[in-house]
Amino acid sequence: MNRESEEKLSLLSLRPPRRRYLWALSLVLALIVGVKYDQWILLRGAPPGAQEQFALVAQAWNLIQFYYVDRDAPRPTVLAHGAVQGMTEALGDTGHTTFLNPQMSRHADKSMGTNFSGIGVQIQINTNRQAVILAALDASPAMRAGLRAGDIILEVDGQPVTGMPMIELEERITGPVGQPVKLGVLVSHNARRQDFTILRASIKIANVSWRPLPDGGPAYLRVAMFNEGAAQDFHSALLEIQRKGCKAVILDLRDNPGGVLDEAVGVASEFLSGGDVLLEKNANGKISHHPVKPGGIATNLPLVVLINGFSASASEIVAGALQDAHRATLVGRTTFGTGTVLQKFPLLDGSALLLAVDEWLTPSGRSFWHKGVKPDEDVVLAADTPPLIPAVESDLSSAALQSSGDTQLLRAIALLSAPPK
Repeated sequence: MNRESEEKLSLLSLRPPRRRYLWALSLVLALIVGVKYDQWILLRGAPPGAQEQFALVAQAWNLIQFYYVDRDAPRPTVLAHGAVQGMTEALGDTGHTTFLNPQMSRHADKSMGTNFSGIGVQIQINTNRQAVILAALDASPAMRAGLRAGDIILEVDGQPVTGMPMIELEERITGPVGQPVKLGVLVSHNARRQDFTILRASIKIANVSWRPLPDGGPAYLRVAMFNEGAAQDFHSALLEIQRKGCKAVILDLRDNPGGVLDEAVGVASEFLSGGDVLLEKNANGKISHHPVKPGGIATNLPLVVLINGFSASASEIVAGALQDAHRATLVGRTTFGTGTVLQKFPLLDGSALLLAVDEWLTPSGRSFWHKGVKPDEDVVLAADTPPLIPAVESDLSSAALQSSGDTQLLRAIALLSAPPK
């Protein structure tokens, strides 16, 4: 018999001293009392039909408190936050419904601002706890360095960040203007690691940018984000486009992560003469209408919309509305699939739930939550080819445009150049 077997046998066969037995009995009694107490506390607020499930939480809580070997680990706040985090993840609304600890909750509204310091990326934590870039903001240090939507940040200044809370990750990436940050990145188009050193800058987000394409082509109009003021900026851009005599518009929503609902309604309304921009369905199935705002100034302007897998949220609302109204041809790839309204619910300790409380539907009632909006023409952009950006390509020539490799933009130009059927 080996030593391991002897140890196992001794544990099974030897009776412990009586005082150890009494201590164990008192522990069991304490555990039972603790479970009953927590059941009482939890069941007082348990919703109808969930009493057994709340008791299960109480049972697991007490087992951890009494038996887990690392006595410093099961801190009540950590356990409570972990339980709420687990509930939000169990909903399957990855990247949208979110638990925010108190520190994260205090910073939750900062992402909707238009001025900040950093490198200019929007990040989401995926189901593998990886930091995925949703967008490198137009003309930002990140975009100029070559970062793109879909890239995964592995390290910041030599520190691995997989599994790191979002707020801590943001604090590591942001910092004083002019100071460098070193990023280790898994580049999406070739699945290889690449290191970047990027100088932080003061960043002003340009919601809207545009330029006329060469040789009398259409106006190339981009909405980078639907932050506050986007609809007004968009209206001003359309007025300028009309003054310049452009006869058609390519609206670029690629890599646009979304923003404020009302801004999306305002942008879509510029191209629509009536009806709805979207429908909103609540948890009880009640449908609310978001009608087109009157006064759109481009209701007859020929239009193609560019979308891709990182067009999300408000971008999908605009694309879906224009597609349902047969107002535009959508070109590119299926969108991200963020089809819900988030509401922030403060919790007792300063933490919060960002909870999906309503589902967005296109005006015809189509759901795009977790499915995305499909383009009318599916056009692939080569993985190693960045899309053109009006704010960057200010001196784009006809030859440079044709050789750019931006197949989605080129297809949009071709559609608008074709004679009407």
